[in-house]
Amino acid sequence: MAAQIIDGESIAAQIQEQLKNDVEALKAADKSVKLVAVIATDNKGARIYASSQEKTCAAVGIAYELAELPADSTEAAVVALIEQLNADPSVSGIIIQMPLPEGVNARRLQRMIAPAKDVEGMNPANQGMVIYAAQPFFKKPKPGNENWLEASLNWPLPSPAACTPIGAMMLLRSLGVDLYGKQAVVIGHSEIVGKPMALLLMAHFCTTTVCHIATKNLAWHVRAADIVVAAAGVPGLIKGEWIKEGAIVIDIAINRVKVLDKDGKEVLNEKGKPKMKTVGDVEFDVAKGRAAYITPVPGGCGPMTVVMLLKNTVDAAKRA
Repeated sequence: MAAQIIDGESIAAQIQEQLKNDVEALKAADKSVKLVAVIATDNKGARIYASSQEKTCAAVGIAYELAELPADSTEAAVVALIEQLNADPSVSGIIIQMPLPEGVNARRLQRMIAPAKDVEGMNPANQGMVIYAAQPFFKKPKPGNENWLEASLNWPLPSPAACTPIGAMMLLRSLGVDLYGKQAVVIGHSEIVGKPMALLLMAHFCTTTVCHIATKNLAWHVRAADIVVAAAGVPGLIKGEWIKEGAIVIDIAINRVKVLDKDGKEVLNEKGKPKMKTVGDVEFDVAKGRAAYITPVPGGCGPMTVVMLLKNTVDAAKRA
């Protein structure tokens, strides 16, 4: 039986519609909703990403500003700009575009953003709040407690928090499946995805294992999992045959790989260059024949990451 595809684009669109209403209500109450991106690079990809952010913000009515600094800026100059934005009451949220100039410490800059305006959820204070919020939010249910599932699926997720894991958690909750007692495996232990994802799963009383580069026998861990969250950034790392029958697969990774023909040769585009496609960490075609639910790549977690950045910005404006 083929897996049900988790449509991240559709779920993100529903959240986006609600955010439009929230922004209108904030504006009617004379509250500004503004996202500022700090950029200090000539990198073409960063510029394209910033343009995409601006369009996405405009779709829900969020004002967007690109605060530009020279590509050879010092760390002190970037810190000064962040402090200025922290003090500006019209600014709801601040993000930092990568890459940064050589010698500029990204982690220090993330610490400098006021927690209330850190819409990427990377300030240590906000990361700590994910740990705090991930403490058991509901007493251990008694057998037959019908309110347990409703309580767990409606538990307010921490905000601001890292956009990707929060978005992935919302996809999981959209299935209406009771996560209590499920065996969950997270592949990848980064601060921005793997670690917060593990905490959020534990908050829903999953028994959670985190796998990483030093994990021995990854296949054994995956085969036992009711929920697999892949976030390693290695295409094809998770073999489809490893997926347990009836498992839920959340593939967060976004990898660009060459398109090959049936003989394993590169397919060229109209310019004579290798044609590329986007894939996740999981062998999708095989896994979808074993899983109960699976996210596609693209179209699964990606749209949720974008919309959660908007939600964090709107939430910040509400708190202000």
